Amino acid sequence: MSAKKFAFNSPDEAIAAIADRLRVAGVDAECPSCLGRVLAKPVTADRDSPAADVSAMDGYAIRLSDLRPGETIPVHGESVPGSPPPAMSEGSLVRIFTGAIVPAEADAVVKREDTEEFENAIRFRDVALSTLAGENIRRAGENAKSGSTVLPAGVLINAAHRATMVNFGCYQASVFSPVRVTVITTGDEVGVFADETPQPWQLRNSNQVALTSLIEPNPWIAIQAVQHVRDDRETLQQSLAAALDQSDAILMTGGVSMGDYDYVPDVVREVGGDVVFHGLPIRPGKPILGAATAEGKLILGLPGNPVSAVVGCRRFALPLLAKQSGQTQWCPPATQVRLQSAGSKTLPLHWMRIVKMVADGVAEPVFSQGSGDLVSLGQSSGFVEVPVGESGEGPWRYYSW
Repeated sequence: MSAKKFAFNSPDEAIAAIADRLRVAGVDAECPSCLGRVLAKPVTADRDSPAADVSAMDGYAIRLSDLRPGETIPVHGESVPGSPPPAMSEGSLVRIFTGAIVPAEADAVVKREDTEEFENAIRFRDVALSTLAGENIRRAGENAKSGSTVLPAGVLINAAHRATMVNFGCYQASVFSPVRVTVITTGDEVGVFADETPQPWQLRNSNQVALTSLIEPNPWIAIQAVQHVRDDRETLQQSLAAALDQSDAILMTGGVSMGDYDYVPDVVREVGGDVVFHGLPIRPGKPILGAATAEGKLILGLPGNPVSAVVGCRRFALPLLAKQSGQTQWCPPATQVRLQSAGSKTLPLHWMRIVKMVADGVAEPVFSQGSGDLVSLGQSSGFVEVPVGESGEGPWRYYSW
């Protein structure tokens, strides 16, 4: 198949096209365990941040009128974090610590190192005499004003977000419901042989384990069902229709090529899937199929070869599921790495080349016998995407497992 016959010229184009057709999941009410979930409503500041004028330095809260060269100025009181500030007596200073509230009468804070310190008094060094109004003071609301948005909807909540939320009294949040996913593997040759040895013509179901292992660690995904279907058109149609009733997305492996038993494309259409792409200029994984239903549900048909299935899940399924989860940054920029010992080989396709990381920002190719080589897959840490007709060290976009 030549590049001109593909509906889309790159993975990015295909992902963007089908993403526009997908529906975002529903919303869960206030959720206390929201780490790793997607924020459904903005978080707003319940008060100014900082809540009051605070000192940015250890030093002395002063009136500008106290900046007199050579004079010894008395120190009366101190302001410490976690306590209200003392009032400033006329003609005296207040010792202050970083983060403590600045007395209302103060104009600025002079750094401690810009003074000569005595018992209960200080004298300003020359450098302190040029202190300006407001210097070394962080004003109330400088970070955020009360009522302003501090986290927008669509954020995938991490530890830093939780810190921000708690700072503004948000101990639980409205989050999008997890994307409900069903994984369906196909093929008469594939089975589960936990307690017995498969025959030479049989395969253990590595695709089922690989796909669930890629998506399960994400709290914004809920695996509804995992099943295997033999190469029977009617059974596949029934299984897919039932899965669509209880899921937001279906990930399938096998049956997407042009063989006599490759029923997936026709069955997807029969259950209401509108095929956005079937075949993309990529290796491995060229027969990949992407469809969306009228309800905005995703059906992604991945090739049955193990490397193709895992690459396709990482490159296509994860960002599309992230789109369904409500994330605004559902397709973030990939890490860039350089490829050592890359060689000069080029392909007329986007080459998803499995690699292992060997140093910071550096990877090397993993020798592979093809998209069925699970040994090479297990030796890799991810893959780089080498564009059509290009070669060399890159840098190339890198996707880790």
